[in-house]
Amino acid sequence: MAVSRTTIVLRLKQAAMSRALDRGISFAEFVRRALEKGLAGNGARSRRRHDPFWDDRAVFRGEAPRDLSKNHDLYLYGE
Repeated sequence: MAVSRTTIVLRLKQAAMSRALDRGISFAEFVRRALEKGLAGNGARSRRRHDPFWDDRAVFRGEAPRDLSKNHDLYLYGE
């Protein structure tokens, strides 16, 4: 298998680096394991069934918060 490098922007890099350090593995190894875990099984399609964005379960009644576009993950996922 040929090895190729990919550059990505990670908003959660600091948290991932901290987790890798806690587990005593490199950041690269942590990312590889996370990707393998994420791609295992039924993949993203099965998880989407439980995602408020895809399920359209998150509904705001009345006026939407002014920072909705900036903090949409907070409102949808509590993160």
